[in-house]
Amino acid sequence: MAKGIALHWRLIPRRYTLLGTECRSCGEKFFPPRQLCPNCRRGAKIKEFKFSGNGEIYSYTIVHSPPKGFEFMKPYVLAVIKLDEGPLLTAQIVDSKPEDIEIGRKVEMVFRKVIADGDSGIIRYAYKFRVKRE
Repeated sequence: MAKGIALHWRLIPRRYTLLGTECRSCGEKFFPPRQLCPNCRRGAKIKEFKFSGNGEIYSYTIVHSPPKGFEFMKPYVLAVIKLDEGPLLTAQIVDSKPEDIEIGRKVEMVFRKVIADGDSGIIRYAYKFRVKRE
């Protein structure tokens, strides 16, 4: 259990702020973070980059048969999000009806509870996305 808690705390910056990296040589941005740019290779100068959390739905599916432990969430929308800065990531769409979801809709990042580890365990939060209010 202690190992899991330590890992959880180390990953907080990435989960709470969409922290990735950017290659200062070519400008490409990466999420999750990378230590090496596939374009520039070893000549790359990689730096930390904070994404805005804004993007659009690139693709999606509605999950009706979730994995064990997540049955309480069904049905839910799982989407590939194209961030405004370029990278694609997978995330759940919340605060929306499945019929309101469509490719190209603008979304924004929000924080939501993912799961709690047992009755007295740590509550894990992570980024999810919701359709932007117009």
